[in-house]
Amino acid sequence: MLEMLNRWYQRRFSDPHAVSLVAILLGGFLTIYFFGHLIAPLLVAIVLAYLLEWPVVQLTRLGLPRTLSVMGVLLIFAGLMVMAVFGLVPTIWHQVGNLLADVPNMFNGLQEYVLSLPERYPDFVQPHQVGTFMDGLRVKVLGMGESAVKGSLASLVSLATLAVYLILVPLLVFFLLKDKEEMLATLSGLLPRNRRLASKVGLEMNEQISNYIRGKVTEIFIVGIVSYITFEVMDLRYAVLLGVLVGFSVLIPYIGAAAVTLPVAMVGLFQWGISPDFWWLLVAYGIIQALDGNVLVPILFSEAVNLHPVAIIVAVLVFGGLWGFWGVFFAIPLATLVKAVWNALRATEPQESPDVTL
Repeated sequence: MLEMLNRWYQRRFSDPHAVSLVAILLGGFLTIYFFGHLIAPLLVAIVLAYLLEWPVVQLTRLGLPRTLSVMGVLLIFAGLMVMAVFGLVPTIWHQVGNLLADVPNMFNGLQEYVLSLPERYPDFVQPHQVGTFMDGLRVKVLGMGESAVKGSLASLVSLATLAVYLILVPLLVFFLLKDKEEMLATLSGLLPRNRRLASKVGLEMNEQISNYIRGKVTEIFIVGIVSYITFEVMDLRYAVLLGVLVGFSVLIPYIGAAAVTLPVAMVGLFQWGISPDFWWLLVAYGIIQALDGNVLVPILFSEAVNLHPVAIIVAVLVFGGLWGFWGVFFAIPLATLVKAVWNALRATEPQESPDVTL
């Protein structure tokens, strides 16, 4: 057993560049795992810097100094964010209030429908089963109400955190974009000298993460806007709120779309009941999800879709469990990183020459 492990170690880590690659990855993993909550503003700033690097580069190619390009892009981005917040947040807040006010009516309608099931289907549904189901559902609804109250109290603390983010993140983004080359040179000086494989993987992942962040933001906007227009045309209540939920659901591959289906279906069922309008809503929502998964995602993430769906779901579960939101957001790039590292380590194995018999 020990001899087998020794042979495996010699095959995988006989190259010092492979050892450096594993050491760098292990150091990054431990840093984010133990200190991720402390450097969260930096992580947000890095994501935004990746997003805004492309327009900065385009302006510098037109002849503008990088500092002026960074300032111009940040001002435009901040203006768009302010417009979105003041134009969208009040509407969403109003619709959330209306939805919470309608929850008791939704519960009463569901209760009346469930209580009528023993009369409609006496051979399949018994009255005691309905009573047990409604008691359990009532407990869950009350629990959700208590959680909402606790969440509203916790949001007061979140406001202080948001104020810190509003100050720190723009400053960090500005310096990350402005002094990009100097920071990369400093980081390069801290890394091991034997880092040929790490540099190869790093260059590949830098391009993929940049494309992934831009593609994911584009996907959120396209899916959210198309969903809102569809819901508005069908005169569905809470169209803005549901459109935003559907847009942000693409952050979690596969799982997000399935989770958002429930509120969309519940609102449609409460508004129209089991009617043609309700079924048309489900068909339209299904078409949006199908076009997103089979047309938009392959266009935006041509390399990422080479990953098997099972690998993507496992990456969401594993990295989401380790790093929460950031693990979910970067699940696809991290899965691609694992694949790239595996291929790089395999490339360092000595090739055994086949036995030749005369």
